[in-house]
Amino acid sequence: MKFTASSTKNFEVVLRKYFSFKNETLSLEPFAEFLESIKKADFTDVLNCFKTNANLAENFKHYIHNIFEGRPFNLSLTEANILSENAFFPELKKRTLNKVLPPVENEKTVWYMVDNISFRPKKDLEYLHNLPENELNEFFHILGITNFIQKKKVKRELIFSMNILSWRVTGMALEVEVVRMAPEYRNFDNPFLALQNELEALAEEFKINPEIQLHSKDSRYKQIKIYVEQCLDFVNIAFKNSSKYGISGKINQSLLKIRQQTQRIYEIVQLLVIDNDEDVIVKSKQLMLNVLRYKSHKNNISELFNDSTRLISHLITNHTAETGTHYITSNRKQYMKMFLKASGGGIIVGALCVLKMLYGFMPGSDFYHAFLYSLNYAMGFVMIYLMGFTLATKQPAMTAATMTKVLSEQGNTKRNNVEFADLVSKLFRSQFIAFVGNVLLAFPVALLIIYGLDVFFSQNLAIEKSEKLLKDLDPFNSKAILHASIAGFYLFISGIISGNIGNNSVFFQIPDRIAKNQSIKRVFGAKFAKSLSNYYAKNWAGIVSNFWFGGFLGATAPIGLFFGLDLDIRHITFAAGNFALGLYGKDFTVDSYTFWISLLTVFIIGFFNFLVSFGLSMLLAFRSRKLNIGEVSEIYREIFRYFLKNPLKFFIPLRSSFDHKTSRIMQNAKTTKPEDQ
Repeated sequence: MKFTASSTKNFEVVLRKYFSFKNETLSLEPFAEFLESIKKADFTDVLNCFKTNANLAENFKHYIHNIFEGRPFNLSLTEANILSENAFFPELKKRTLNKVLPPVENEKTVWYMVDNISFRPKKDLEYLHNLPENELNEFFHILGITNFIQKKKVKRELIFSMNILSWRVTGMALEVEVVRMAPEYRNFDNPFLALQNELEALAEEFKINPEIQLHSKDSRYKQIKIYVEQCLDFVNIAFKNSSKYGISGKINQSLLKIRQQTQRIYEIVQLLVIDNDEDVIVKSKQLMLNVLRYKSHKNNISELFNDSTRLISHLITNHTAETGTHYITSNRKQYMKMFLKASGGGIIVGALCVLKMLYGFMPGSDFYHAFLYSLNYAMGFVMIYLMGFTLATKQPAMTAATMTKVLSEQGNTKRNNVEFADLVSKLFRSQFIAFVGNVLLAFPVALLIIYGLDVFFSQNLAIEKSEKLLKDLDPFNSKAILHASIAGFYLFISGIISGNIGNNSVFFQIPDRIAKNQSIKRVFGAKFAKSLSNYYAKNWAGIVSNFWFGGFLGATAPIGLFFGLDLDIRHITFAAGNFALGLYGKDFTVDSYTFWISLLTVFIIGFFNFLVSFGLSMLLAFRSRKLNIGEVSEIYREIFRYFLKNPLKFFIPLRSSFDHKTSRIMQNAKTTKPEDQ
């Protein structure tokens, strides 16, 4: 920071304005002005000013002690930067409201003081951290607070704060659903109760002996530390078990809150540990810095999103990672099988294209058409799923999670990066052949069906729609790329839905409930109940996600029309079918520009379907597994180098020296292995 003579003198003006006499005011305005003025000055000059003006220093010291007298600070330790709600949306609502309209606080607390004298807590904290340690120590000495950590009132506040936190954390940790997440602790004494008892004993001892002092070899401190570690271990085990037992948003939030409060207890007890004289001023400064740090994060919305959504996204990607292994081909047999499955999907989509066109002729409101289009897509996609066929663009949201899971478990080494690049080539060729299968069948099937209808009704039903169908396949005269990106976003959302349904199914034990339901067993028999349970566990997430995907696609255009927005979706397989209908409606008499630009746009649409859905899914998967995207850049470069050396492997199933290794990797990816949260 560049200092000027005027900024250096400004703090002297403030000091002389308020502290040339013994000021008995309890107003925070002088303190706030002083803090703002010293940020613009050289702190060495501030200290020299106090040294050469003993009266100013004494009066300022008197004022500081006066305004802090009788102000409790336990709220700053027990509330700030700790979740206050046990659910995400109430917490989000509360933090948003607090940012827009700060709450009215008790004016007799340190919490209120920090809010009113520090308008930019993060910058103020950074300013204090950047000050030379010896100068900050000297400033504490001038204020006479080098040993305030040893004051009885301060110790009382610290011990009281730890007890408040322990009471709260014990109550949450004993909830049935939380205990269920860590059955490993059922045969052990509850560490939260033990921690609470230890802290209550410390509080009772303080009442008898206010001079109590902890040190690093103190048995009380060691015992508290052990219990804190056990409590944090309980939380980590609960998070690890989330893939086995599932987890709800409420339990996720409760575990986060338990961890925050337990860590806060440990941070507070550390302040009471004094081993030598130097520790006194160090811990005194640390308490002040901790209070500012907690307050600077109290309404942080981005941190709330990060903490609250990481585990849920991890569970979603765990589910889709297992599913995604079925979409990556490793040999010619699997490659051809993928082509056949994609061809089956193309046949159904070809029929769906004609059905949608026919629905467009039916009179009715926009809502009515939204319902018909959504039902058309939803039924078709569910049919594709249940018949074991595949829709190429459904793959990226699944395979992205698989790839990221493999990446996180392999480690970032040169050889592993090459192996991963080989796995990417298998993924790419699987996507490629799925696109080919979908497009190659959707086009002729749509053509055959519209031809059959023409013969049967003696009328070319595609004439009226052909102009629009072909125009929609011109990226220069339509919003085809935007609409393809919207479809890609819906593909990503359908993957989220699938993972969430899978997690909820495990958490609420739905398959077990079905298998053991007495009513079902009584009416249909135990064998039927077991079969229904297995069918639900295997298919329900896929059915629901495909149904909603169809609903999203069908409703977008009518809803956009209702709001006066040019919204629609473009999907590569439907684009191929619509291309066929457009050509037939024009009696195949179109100029070369229209033909080639439409054909090219079909594949452009597929590219953006893939790019958006795969990209968003990778971001979610990276985030869920705490991978550093910057470090992954080297892997991307390795993939590019591998492509230059082996371009054909990205399109056809050539043998690779890594085939055995990648098969083992894919097998491992089918087994969930949640990371520490």
